Amino acid sequence: MKPYLQSFLQYNEYILAKGCLSLLRSLSPERASNIGGYICRQIGTKLPVSKTANKNLQLVMPHLTTQERQKIIGGVWENLGRTVAEFPHLSHLKHNTPHGPGWEVVGGEYLTEQSKKTGPVLFVSGHIGNWEMLPLGVGKYGTPFSSFFRAASNPYVNDLILQLRYEAMGQKIPMFAKGSKGARQALKHLLQGHRLGVLSDQKMNDGIEVQFFGKPAMTSSAVASLALKLKCPIIPGYVQRLGPARLRIVVEPPIDYSEFSENNLENIHHLTQVINDKLEGWIKQNPDQWLWLHKRWPKEYYK
Repeated sequence: MKPYLQSFLQYNEYILAKGCLSLLRSLSPERASNIGGYICRQIGTKLPVSKTANKNLQLVMPHLTTQERQKIIGGVWENLGRTVAEFPHLSHLKHNTPHGPGWEVVGGEYLTEQSKKTGPVLFVSGHIGNWEMLPLGVGKYGTPFSSFFRAASNPYVNDLILQLRYEAMGQKIPMFAKGSKGARQALKHLLQGHRLGVLSDQKMNDGIEVQFFGKPAMTSSAVASLALKLKCPIIPGYVQRLGPARLRIVVEPPIDYSEFSENNLENIHHLTQVINDKLEGWIKQNPDQWLWLHKRWPKEYYK
């Protein structure tokens, strides 16, 4: 495609995306969430990728009936639609409201304690609930962190998404695009004593093999490797959806890895398994709030 034509199409895509965001902003957070969830459920459950989700559930939760799997898959799409529709509203959601749109934190004392300290910190989570809420909520407790992001192929749309994230955070926190360059930038960021958040639940072909739901799964060892190298805290947490634009951030105590703190391959494997076990436990609590849509396990399981 000629550069000028590609630029023209990308700009029009950007105008469309901006228009959709403006429309969502014009709605109340609750209404935007409900509409997004409904549309995504109606469309997503009919897409071929839902077969991958069904296969994943058959693989690791074989006790579920067909109806139970379909209910979870519908919930996955609904949660995804709600997450997207809530995105432009995140900066306006109220903290500790008794009901309706807003967010609360369980385990905030771990963040408050960490805010009084200096040095690098790693936050680890997964694509659970509205994961976009995590940086914003944690930042409100004095512990803002940078994170990785998957850059959109359209640079105009990519900039739009980043601006929304900065707006939600209330400050321009460094963001690192996934890839070797972003990884180097993130390492430098940590070495300078800053904080970094990592979503560790997706397949990483060049990672290490550990167990996930009792099956071998290639997993990023970045969090374990960095923690053991820098001797820094790992704070686990996730976002639980309570309702339309109603979210709960659950923060757990820092992971104690003092018994295997030496930086070697065996301990990297052990600590990565600890992280996967935490993710698995969170997902089991609300399986319809995790993204089952990608091929998380070895490809031979999908033949």
